[in-house]
Amino acid sequence: MVFYKTEEEIELIRENCILVCKTLAVVAEKIRPGISTWELDQLAETFIRDHGAAPGFKGYRGFPATLCISVNEQVVHGIPKPATLVQPGDIVSVDCGVVRNGFYGDAAYTFMVGAVSDEKVKLCQSTLNALFIGIEQAVAGNRIGDIGSAIQEYIERTCGFSIVRDLVGHGIGRNLHEKPEVPNYGKRGKGLKLQEGLTIAIEPMVNLGRKEVRTLKDGWTVVTSDKTVSAHYEHTVAVKKGAADVLSDHRFIEKAVAANQELTPLKAPDTARSFGS
Repeated sequence: MVFYKTEEEIELIRENCILVCKTLAVVAEKIRPGISTWELDQLAETFIRDHGAAPGFKGYRGFPATLCISVNEQVVHGIPKPATLVQPGDIVSVDCGVVRNGFYGDAAYTFMVGAVSDEKVKLCQSTLNALFIGIEQAVAGNRIGDIGSAIQEYIERTCGFSIVRDLVGHGIGRNLHEKPEVPNYGKRGKGLKLQEGLTIAIEPMVNLGRKEVRTLKDGWTVVTSDKTVSAHYEHTVAVKKGAADVLSDHRFIEKAVAANQELTPLKAPDTARSFGS
C-alpha cells in the first residue's frame, strides 16, 4: 500500500531530514585520515539524541549502528567498527536516518578523503549529478520509471559507469521503508503514477566497474563484485506539481566539507540550487 502524506506530515518529515543532514555535517567536520568509522557513528548518535530524536537505523531489522558507513568498494550498509580507520584517498559513503514525532528522515552523502584519484572524483560528481537528474522527474503526473530511466541514461550512457540493480530507493514516512520502490534504472512511462503527497527517498548507487554486487558474511555490508569503488548520494523528496520538494538539504554538509581541509569538495550541480538543496 502506498501512503500519501498531508502537508503537516511532510513538514515533520522535512524537520527530520534536516536533522539527518545536520548530523552528516557533524560527520563532515570530524572525518579525517585515521579516525575510525565507529567514532563517527558515536558522534552521530549523540548528536541525534541530543536533538530529541532516535537513530532511524539502529536496531532496524537488527542493524547494530546509527550510521551505515561504506568505504570504497562497499556500496551501502557498511557497519561502523573501531578497527575500520579512514585512509587518505578513500571515498566514504555515510547514510543516516532519524525518527522523531512518528516520522523518519533519510539522506546520504559520499565524502572524498584527502587527495583522491580523478576517477573517484568523476564517479562521485556523476552520482551526485544523477541524484538531481532523478529528482527533476519526481513531479506529479510522471511515473516511477521516469526517475530511474533518467538516472540510468545519464550514468550508463553519458558517464560510462554502472547502476546497481539489487538496491533501490523507497517510499518513506511513518516507516523507514514504504512502497513504492524507486529503482535507479527503468523505462520511461512505466510504474506507479506519481501523485502529490508521495514522499520518496531517491538514492543512486553507482559503481566504477560492473553493476554486480554481493553481501558479506556479516549479512549487511554490500560490496561490488569486482572490488571497484562505489558512490552513493540520497535525498528525501515530496512529489509536487511542477517540481519536487526536496526535504533534505545537503548544503549543511557541503559547508562542513568546505571547512574541512582533509576533504575534497564536490561542485553542487546547478539544478541543486534550483531546488534549494
